[in-house]
Amino acid sequence: MESPLPTDFAAPTVTQLLQRWSDGERDAAARVLPLVYQELRRIASRQLRRERGDHTLQATAVVHEAFLRLAGQEGFRWLSRDHFFAFAAHLMRRVLVDHARRRNRAKRGGPEARWSLAEAGELALTRSPDLVALDDALSSLEAIDARKAAVVELRFFGGLTLDETAAELGVSAETVSREWRRAKAWLYRELQP
Repeated sequence: MESPLPTDFAAPTVTQLLQRWSDGERDAAARVLPLVYQELRRIASRQLRRERGDHTLQATAVVHEAFLRLAGQEGFRWLSRDHFFAFAAHLMRRVLVDHARRRNRAKRGGPEARWSLAEAGELALTRSPDLVALDDALSSLEAIDARKAAVVELRFFGGLTLDETAAELGVSAETVSREWRRAKAWLYRELQP
């Protein structure tokens, strides 16, 4: 019976690859992608389910765009797998928000479009609470209470459990539960017309 391979020769774990990536090892990013791809697709699919039905982006495109943005992070230190997935979820949200903003700009005639004051007022009244509005509200919440905004990011966009969110933020699960309830109530009030 052969003895197991020493750890130096064993396939590196995702956490080890993330640490190597943090240390500047360029090929670690390429090696980690196949190991995390399915989880990233799951996160992207969950975020897209919250979007309108005729969305033009697919989960694969969201994952690829987010991973390109992840790979472009210089000097970023991955603290854990959960930290990586939470940040990836944040970038996927940014991809979707950027896409929505571009779509809204194009729908309104692009940057050259001119609106009368009456048209602008009408447009403001008809704006529905979509991803852009949620992003604006979340940015406002972050200015008021960064931890509540982080809880929303991790729970809603990252899909982390209460316990995973608590571990990521270094607080108790009860604190996360309380912050989650308060953040949802605040966002609900903020997104009302």
